[in-house]
Amino acid sequence: MKPRKTRHTTQMDWVRIELKNLIDQRHPLVKVSRKINWASFDEKFGVGYAEGGRPATETRLMVSLHYLKYTYDMGDEDVVANWVENPYWQYLSGRQYFEHMLPIDPSSMTRWRNRIGEDGAEELLKETIMAAMRCGYLKVVDCTKVNVDTTVQTKAIRFPTDARLYDRMREVLVRLAQELGIKLRQSYEFVGKQALRRQQGYGHAKQFNRMRRETRRLKTFLGRVVRDIERNMSTENESLKQQLGLAHRILMQEKNSKDKVYSVHEPQVECIAKGKAHQRYEFGNKAGLVTSAKKNWILGALGFKGNPYDGHTLKDELSQAERLTGVSITQVACDLGYRGHGVIGKDILVVPRDKRKGTATLKKWWRRRNAIEPIIGHEKSDHRLERNRLAGELGDQMNVVLSACGFNFKKLWRAFCAWLRIQAQVVLREDQRIIFA
Repeated sequence: MKPRKTRHTTQMDWVRIELKNLIDQRHPLVKVSRKINWASFDEKFGVGYAEGGRPATETRLMVSLHYLKYTYDMGDEDVVANWVENPYWQYLSGRQYFEHMLPIDPSSMTRWRNRIGEDGAEELLKETIMAAMRCGYLKVVDCTKVNVDTTVQTKAIRFPTDARLYDRMREVLVRLAQELGIKLRQSYEFVGKQALRRQQGYGHAKQFNRMRRETRRLKTFLGRVVRDIERNMSTENESLKQQLGLAHRILMQEKNSKDKVYSVHEPQVECIAKGKAHQRYEFGNKAGLVTSAKKNWILGALGFKGNPYDGHTLKDELSQAERLTGVSITQVACDLGYRGHGVIGKDILVVPRDKRKGTATLKKWWRRRNAIEPIIGHEKSDHRLERNRLAGELGDQMNVVLSACGFNFKKLWRAFCAWLRIQAQVVLREDQRIIFA
């Protein structure tokens, strides 16, 4: 059934406290809540619900919780727990009275994300851009000139080693076989843990021959379990068949193999080398950002499958930014990684290594391209882009977009903070003028 709507009544409640009497109406979150078009979310997300059944949770509550989650870098459990303690968060969610109970179970946020998908996450990002435009903090002309860059969104997985992959894959197959009633000759549970512990200890002690011997033992254990399951399988099971295919890939891959598996529970993870001195390789997926060249608002955010060349991602990034803003982009500034992009009809300013040559205007926009680097840094340190904890390829795509939502929402919140400071200074000057008059 479609989400229920919160009804505000004018009748006084003698037990509960009304939020408008509890909070400061000049607070930035109160200002932001009045600038966001909450009704648009009901129209766009309402088509995904059935007509009958139990009413779903309010759309405004779910949207506000995701804005707060990525603005303040919290998990699902933390943001729901803090919602109970913060009256401003409850006012942002559309509540009339202060509530002392959890609004939802934290697991509902996961199911809601899966329901709206990547298109729904883009609607959340689009509304932050539209709110900034309605408030005058972002102008249409600012959206015509953009900066583009890519980064790596790391996945929340252990550092992959062959020994860990063999042992983890064996554990998954043994558990599935037990659930399906497949009798195995041996599960290798005890000797597998013992071999993995020895392998790590030998590696720490730099006894590499012994370490490689234990790695071969773990590979042997996995191969025996795979063959044992294949012999005793009576019926086809899709989940087991998928895990067996993954096990064969792990057994066959070598050091220089392509399309390697780096995680059993997240097999789509890629190994990406970005040339960093402190971290040569990162395990996750590539993410692209489009920001306004002047005001530094995020106008587009995309997560890409695999490790595509930067220039091949430019067309998709620009089309998403134009779709979200409704403005045609005329100028794009990017680094040398975007050479050979193949985008026609745009003024693509690829920043050269030698920046001494060029007109004064070109040098100005080349310098402005660097503004996207601290934005990426804030996305990673403050808005959950550094370590993606959402599962699957859908989680890879949604986390990038929702992280951009958190950045824009915080930028909007800070704009109202600056406006309040200016108003306070004006009031102070007026008071001083009255006193000294």
